[in-house]
Amino acid sequence: MSLRYSLATFLIAAGVILAEEPPATPAAPVADYVIAPGTRIPLGLINSVSTKNAAEGDRIYLETVFPILNNGRIVIPPGSWVAGTVTEVKRPGRVKGRGELYLRFDVLTLPNGVTRDFRARLSGIDGRGGEEFNKAEGKILSEGNKAGDARTIAEGAGAGAGIGLIAGGANQHYALGGGIGAAVGATVGVMAVLLTRGPDAVLAKGSTIEMVTDRPLQFQKNEIDFGMTRSANFSDGPGPRPSVKNAGWAHWPF
Repeated sequence: MSLRYSLATFLIAAGVILAEEPPATPAAPVADYVIAPGTRIPLGLINSVSTKNAAEGDRIYLETVFPILNNGRIVIPPGSWVAGTVTEVKRPGRVKGRGELYLRFDVLTLPNGVTRDFRARLSGIDGRGGEEFNKAEGKILSEGNKAGDARTIAEGAGAGAGIGLIAGGANQHYALGGGIGAAVGATVGVMAVLLTRGPDAVLAKGSTIEMVTDRPLQFQKNEIDFGMTRSANFSDGPGPRPSVKNAGWAHWPF
């Protein structure tokens, strides 16, 4: 009885030791190529995105437009695909406030199909458009429209004055008619400004933006073999839309 008890105690103790010391898992292979955090990667937009139509959670699609190298080898060739997400949208106000757009980048796919999930943020936008980029907060701001608002009011006053002069001419009261017409036209211009939203923030198809990585992207040598693949050609779109700062009477919504 004593022998059986001792054997049972020994087996229990051995089981505890084995349970406390699980077999070691093999170490992950050392990456042959690493794209370091802070690497800036220029991208071309495949689809447009704007504060007018976008909603939180919408996907955006882009492709790389310049090769990214490590140790003298192209690791991310042009034509690699990047998918991102719209994380926040704010429409411009009717009286004040500008449109705001926030983006995040999530997935990189090389032309040979190798994929990496990652997180990267926006670091720059196409300088040809009127939008501004706030690097501190990572947001895209629509252009202001104070000049356009002033132009709308001025054009309204001018058009009203012309109509007033014609109407005043019938009674030989040109000055009075012109003054009244100008006042009415200016009032209509102010109403148009108050009823119309400011310009939306727009990144058009074909615009070039820049993302910056916040973690390393690691690849093995066999994962960056592009011998049997062809990089996609970047399909340039119309580019950033023309500035709307000077849009006036002709662009009224009525």
